[in-house]
Amino acid sequence: MTKPGKTPSKTSSKTPAKTVDVADSYAVRLMQHLVVPTFVIDPKRRVVIWNRACERLTGVAASEVIGTNKHWQAFYETKRPCLADLVALDRPEQLPEFYSEYAARGHNGLGFSAENWCVMPKLGSQLYLAIDAGPIHDEAGHLIAVVETLRDLTDQKRAETALKELATKDGLTGLSNRRAFDQMLMSEWARAQRTQKPMALLFVDVDHFKLFNDRHGHQNGDECLRAVAAVVSRHAVRPLDLASRYGGEEFALILPDLNGDAACAIAEEIRCAVMALAIAHGAIGAGDHVTLSVGVASHIPGEADGSPDRLLGAADEALYAAKRLGRNRVICAERILAEFAGHGRDPTAVPAPVRRKTA
Repeated sequence: MTKPGKTPSKTSSKTPAKTVDVADSYAVRLMQHLVVPTFVIDPKRRVVIWNRACERLTGVAASEVIGTNKHWQAFYETKRPCLADLVALDRPEQLPEFYSEYAARGHNGLGFSAENWCVMPKLGSQLYLAIDAGPIHDEAGHLIAVVETLRDLTDQKRAETALKELATKDGLTGLSNRRAFDQMLMSEWARAQRTQKPMALLFVDVDHFKLFNDRHGHQNGDECLRAVAAVVSRHAVRPLDLASRYGGEEFALILPDLNGDAACAIAEEIRCAVMALAIAHGAIGAGDHVTLSVGVASHIPGEADGSPDRLLGAADEALYAAKRLGRNRVICAERILAEFAGHGRDPTAVPAPVRRKTA
């Protein structure tokens, strides 16, 4: 009881705040029944709340994580920080390292937002989660907790991915389509200009394919294209390599950082691999089995090369030369004149093909 004449004083901001037993507070009980999956960690990154919605989302019971730093085990197979941990540690610079899909500071400048594929070990299946994590401070500005909320966006993400694949994949072969090829060609051409490294391009054409369709039917023709596509795809092994269906019976392979000799070696491997399939052809004017003609070009773009049209034209001319010289062969653009001379042909007497341009 206060003495007469004295007004009850307010709690000084300098007085240390009493430790709040969060397990018994009304706010905690309310949080436990939220439909939004939520968990809370303290400044030492120990779990103090793991609500029922979070249990349902992760398959991990609250009793398994409360009082521990093991909340990461609900989402990942190997130890790594969750978004709440990065808030508690105040390490925004690590967001791109752990959340490559999407990461940003919260709208109010506090906390982080991210999206990420999580492996969910207890569930045995991956989920794509939208994650928000924000700090809670006391009146003195000291961190007392971090709250992380989760939203399951798996269905939306898979639908988005499927739509993107439809836009960039060829429906028959599963390779990238012409649109994806054009985009990749432009971006890799720009990168080659910056790095001054070579960029190689292969045009791969199925020999006498119209005769194949006429003899074996379009269904078998589709099977033939799928088989060739599988061979071409197997040779796009590096992250920036791109195998695509350029159109009809023609395929293209973008091979960054490769010179003409290395690209020709890959082209020869593709040609031989298709021959090894021994797909029966037998049409009049064609051989016993399906073969390929391949044109190869490689170029280091200079400042004057504003577009990859020069590379496209060189690969196209090399493919044209391969067909004029009898098909079932690889021709490198750098050696066209020598190839024609070796066969006793005059290249100037052969009309040049119309150069392709990116769409």
